[in-house]
Amino acid sequence: MKSGFVLAMILSLAVLGASAGHAQAPSRITLKEAESIALANHPRLQAAQLSALAAGQEVTQARSAYFPMAFGSMTGAGALDRSRFAAGGLNNPIIFDRYADGFMASQLITDFGRTGNLVASTRLRAQAKNADTITTRADVLLQVDRAYYAELRATSVLRVAQETVADRQLVVDQVTALAKSKLKSDLDVSFANVNLAEAKLILVQVENDLKAAGARLTASLGFNDERDYDLADEPLPAAPLPDLPQAVAQALRDRPELASRRLQRDSAERFAKAEKDLWRPSVSVLGGAGIVPIHDSNLLNRFAGVGLNINIPVFNGHLFSALSTEARFNFQSEAQNVRDLEDTIARDVRLAWMNADTAFQRLGLTQQLLDQASLALDLAQARYKLGLGSIVELSQAQLNKTQAEIEQASAKYEYQTQRAVFAYEIGALR
Repeated sequence: MKSGFVLAMILSLAVLGASAGHAQAPSRITLKEAESIALANHPRLQAAQLSALAAGQEVTQARSAYFPMAFGSMTGAGALDRSRFAAGGLNNPIIFDRYADGFMASQLITDFGRTGNLVASTRLRAQAKNADTITTRADVLLQVDRAYYAELRATSVLRVAQETVADRQLVVDQVTALAKSKLKSDLDVSFANVNLAEAKLILVQVENDLKAAGARLTASLGFNDERDYDLADEPLPAAPLPDLPQAVAQALRDRPELASRRLQRDSAERFAKAEKDLWRPSVSVLGGAGIVPIHDSNLLNRFAGVGLNINIPVFNGHLFSALSTEARFNFQSEAQNVRDLEDTIARDVRLAWMNADTAFQRLGLTQQLLDQASLALDLAQARYKLGLGSIVELSQAQLNKTQAEIEQASAKYEYQTQRAVFAYEIGALR
């Protein structure tokens, strides 16, 4: 029994240790999986969705004017004998001791279009909020894509920095050995050590950049704690960039924030019409019925009545005129905001197209740069070993290759990032 218990404990500890080791391992995710996590978890997107739901309730509120309004009442009163109100109003109704139960109802017959314009305005505003949700979704996706590619870039550059440190450490060891044999000078050793220290500084900075990129990725997914992910590499986009005029036209058609702004403009236009309709009359029917269990002998034990009410605005201190003018100015302002956003989007699409095209050209150029820098380093190393070249020449060749490797490692992810930005600018990232 004891041996069995000990064996069970050992197995349990082994399982726990394996589980702990597995929990500490970075989770491997793809870009699509990262985007799905952000869309399900990001608080900014959830806030936009809730705001759109709230805007939908404004439509119901505006449409409520089309339906009857009914409410029940219980009213009791005590009065002095043979008294009536004699001050505080133009009438002086008699007050009776009573208690009554009943209900009242009212129904709008027409207000000559004001309610219809209010309903249309709130419906357009709700549609604008839905478009804002799509905009927020695109913003979240772009933030994730940028952070994802930034971490891939930092990881790639880290490998370059680590290899550079290892290569320069090898050079230091070789030059030091040659200096001990009096085949190289101490100056060569000093230069080699300077190059090694420089490589280590680059490595420290790159390590920090990688940690910062991981923090940005975690935040873009909607988390506030520290999480470590093993990111899967993404293939380069296969489709070429569309023609620039076509891209601008697509953006003006598909950008959700532009659709939202246009809907807000249309909503402001309908609201301006509704405010102008304040001067029109409104017609409504009112009715009520109930019982009066406790009443004066002069009253019946029940009551009922129906009436037609017509309200005609005459004068209100220019209130309606000011409201109508304010709404008209707001509509004109929204129309200008639409124009401004169209100009901004067209500019941003052109810039994104040029940046993506430049990033694509850099793919081939950085590879050429790396090939030439590698060749130059090989020649510099050969000349240095033969005593034909100086340590300064070798150091410069090492620096050039390091810079070329960093440029080449960055070019791919810069292009992917710029393609994501371009997709966002034309309204294709959703």
